[in-house]
Amino acid sequence: MLNSLHYLAKPITMKYKRILLKLSGEALMGNKGFGIDQERLMEYAKEIKLAYDAGCQVAIVIGGGNIFRGIQAEKGGMDRVHGDYMGMLATVINSMAIQSALEGLGVQTRLQSAIKMEQICEPFIRRKAVRHLEKGRVVIFGAGTGNPYFTTDTAATLRAIEIEANVILKGTRVDGIYTADPEKDPTATKYDTVKFEEVYNKGLEVMDMTAFTLCKENNLPLIVFDMNKKGNLQNLLMGEKVGTLVVA
Repeated sequence: MLNSLHYLAKPITMKYKRILLKLSGEALMGNKGFGIDQERLMEYAKEIKLAYDAGCQVAIVIGGGNIFRGIQAEKGGMDRVHGDYMGMLATVINSMAIQSALEGLGVQTRLQSAIKMEQICEPFIRRKAVRHLEKGRVVIFGAGTGNPYFTTDTAATLRAIEIEANVILKGTRVDGIYTADPEKDPTATKYDTVKFEEVYNKGLEVMDMTAFTLCKENNLPLIVFDMNKKGNLQNLLMGEKVGTLVVA
């Protein structure tokens, strides 16, 4: 029997050759309150495979909030640095999960970590990561930046700049950037395109300020979109208007 994914694939002319896909750890929970929902994990893997099959060079950074969040641990009395390192380890667990799901679909991957863990992943080496991408492998970056006080948003932006990605695609459960939180304010309206300065001036919540500043200073476009909607990632690669584009 032919793999059903072949029926979903579209012949596309890609707008972006190399992308950095940023996923939240919380998204992997699906309908669970903790951990990894295997159904959600496979949905994401299938979407990424479509991009891979189309020839797009894909790098991934995923958070660890479904397992542990250092900043929340600090509020409970834990040392912030200690908590942040624990959060980095949580991102490696999620990275291994998405790696396993992708390889189960026949996608070649490499997992690189900012913290050395030779038994399970490579250390992050920029030139090696780029070479993996050029050879058609999906590269997953774990353990954030390897430093406390920096979020996985910052790690995603930093890695995107280092590998010279064309765009950061931030997959969330919301279909873009709104004037207010659409889950709390029914009158909130969505932006199709917004400038970095406007995000600053209006205090729109997109990424942490360090990550956002890195994007702006390096003229790296960012698209916030709903990763849970089937086909959105592929439609983005085709150049369709999905989510909200943030540009200089």
